[in-house]
Amino acid sequence: MTDQAPTTPTPKFLSVLAGQRAERPPVWFMRQAGRYLPEYRALRATTPDFISFCLDSEKAAEATLQPMRRFPFDASIVFADILLIPRALGQDVWFEAGEGPKLGELPSLDVIEGKVDGAAEALRAVGNTLSIVREALEPERALIGFAGAPWTVATYMIEGGSSDRSKARTFAYEQPEEMERLLNALADSTALYLAMQARSGAQALKIFESWAEGLPEDLFEKLVIRPHQRIISRLRAEGIDTPVIGFPRGSAAYAERYAMKVDVQGVALDTACPALTGQRVQAVKPIQGALDPLLLRAGGEALDIRVQQMLEQWGGGPYIFNLGHGILQDTPIAHVERVLARVTGK
Repeated sequence: MTDQAPTTPTPKFLSVLAGQRAERPPVWFMRQAGRYLPEYRALRATTPDFISFCLDSEKAAEATLQPMRRFPFDASIVFADILLIPRALGQDVWFEAGEGPKLGELPSLDVIEGKVDGAAEALRAVGNTLSIVREALEPERALIGFAGAPWTVATYMIEGGSSDRSKARTFAYEQPEEMERLLNALADSTALYLAMQARSGAQALKIFESWAEGLPEDLFEKLVIRPHQRIISRLRAEGIDTPVIGFPRGSAAYAERYAMKVDVQGVALDTACPALTGQRVQAVKPIQGALDPLLLRAGGEALDIRVQQMLEQWGGGPYIFNLGHGILQDTPIAHVERVLARVTGK
């Protein structure tokens, strides 16, 4: 008789992402490492430049782990930023206090395409962060890697920072071939970047399409569905079978179509997603979301009622409890604790 090594239990988060229903949904929050935590603010103050902070693997790992020490989250998401990819593709990127991200002139498409294969290696620091976190994180808690989606990242690259995306959408109409080249380069570099994250310890991957809102049907197909599917296909061609969550924020009308056409394993819902739409998507893929971050900040009875509603309307199927977007920096910690107590019983 031979001794068998004890098996490591599959994290609840990954079981649900694989299509199983849990007795209670696993929970994590978008931007759960961030400015609402005093320990994060203290750590962040040690490195004035935000990009440098993201690429300091030890500090980024500490930021990733801070909320896991404080709260009973079932999954951790690596601390990084979606605008690291443009930087790896040759565009200047910096952050200005009180104004957010700024990007320099868009490089030529030839320059961008020439840097695709090396983008992941240029961001090796993020992989190092993931390796540090995975080593420190309990085995029952999952680790998520992520990247910005091609359309969302392209809007910043074209507009030079945060905007209403009108310039980028006009670019898509007036220069469709150039836009396709840009999106393909972003999709391919993103796929390689995500593959590197998976090899470094990420057990799930998320594609953040923060600016899918307001797109007409034909553009949603070209700017969201096709690039997302290109990322998935390239990931699988790289031998990466890590599950992927897609987040086409602001596009509830297309959520079911997205779930059917893109080979993601889960779909994240935003705050405006109706209960029935979420249930239709859930019939196709596991879902996560869609608590309003403003309600989390407000707290009170309305928050309790909404949490219970979400558990009742989606808890009968594979569901990961989450926000519909990132946690706000002035959110009271007590409100986070209150929601987690209702969802996890801890």
